[in-house]
Amino acid sequence: MIALGVILLVLGFLFGISILWTIGIVLLVIGAILWILGAVGHSVGGRRHYW
Repeated sequence: MIALGVILLVLGFLFGISILWTIGIVLLVIGAILWILGAVGHSVGGRRHYW
């Protein structure tokens, strides 16, 4: 999810499409939150680790 967010950010910046930029930021933030929760040991979606 983090990688997809970064890709959409880059594509949105290169092509000047603001919706890709916005979706990229949202995916990046959600991916980072899930990664942090999984790293500290909280179960995410029934899994002990989130990759």
